[in-house]
Amino acid sequence: MIRIIKKPTDTPGDDSTGAVIQELRRRGATFSVLDLDGTEPLHSGICGDVIWVCGMKQENSYFEILNVLSLDNRVVNTPDAIATCASKARTTALLMKHGVPTPETIFTARAADAAAFLSRTGKAVYKPMYGYDGNGIFPFTRVEELGEPPWYLQEYIENDRDFRVFVIDGKARGAIVRQSDSFAHNIHQGGHGRPVEIDTPMAAIAADAAGAIGIDYCGVDLLLRDGEYTVLEVNGTPNWHCMGVPIPEYLAEFLIEQETEYTKG
Repeated sequence: MIRIIKKPTDTPGDDSTGAVIQELRRRGATFSVLDLDGTEPLHSGICGDVIWVCGMKQENSYFEILNVLSLDNRVVNTPDAIATCASKARTTALLMKHGVPTPETIFTARAADAAAFLSRTGKAVYKPMYGYDGNGIFPFTRVEELGEPPWYLQEYIENDRDFRVFVIDGKARGAIVRQSDSFAHNIHQGGHGRPVEIDTPMAAIAADAAGAIGIDYCGVDLLLRDGEYTVLEVNGTPNWHCMGVPIPEYLAEFLIEQETEYTKG
């Protein structure tokens, strides 16, 4: 069986979970919705299933429930992969370790480190360590503009757009370009997305980013710098707005494949 953990931010007009459920139903797949709030993992009796985490709140109790359930079930995405994507520092560390291009970044509680970083970059971007939907991100030129440490800081890259690439099982399946009148191009910050063709360099770096994280599917956010892509972050529970390709169909197919392989194994 495929068990589904619904995205908590779904709305009637933006129902990511429902779109995939519709495709699973159309294919005759057996599935049910799993409520983490109502699950006691040590005695749940859930075993041998595929558990799809469409979305979840970033709460430690949820991660612990998923960690326990992952002992006897195939969890997509894995709890470790979701936790990695939730932490910008850990994501950046893995991208760097695997040689995936990403902006110069530091994570520090020392004002002297932040000042030295600014002296090299001239301008930088502050991002909340566990932020989402572009909330709390801002550019700055003085350390005094920062709040309480620690700080996750990236070099500022001049741009008027970014890209979101949707990767499933190591393959780029859809992409959008996002633009806005403000610094952040995220759609939740007022950005507008439209589908774009996935070129070879875009597909390669998105797949490399997903491989570095070790994740089943994800949204990889990119910027262009001097004609080459660099990875801003990797989203472990992504939306797929405006991509112009049937991502729900691709996800339903992937989940059914995972169920078949897991039950055989």
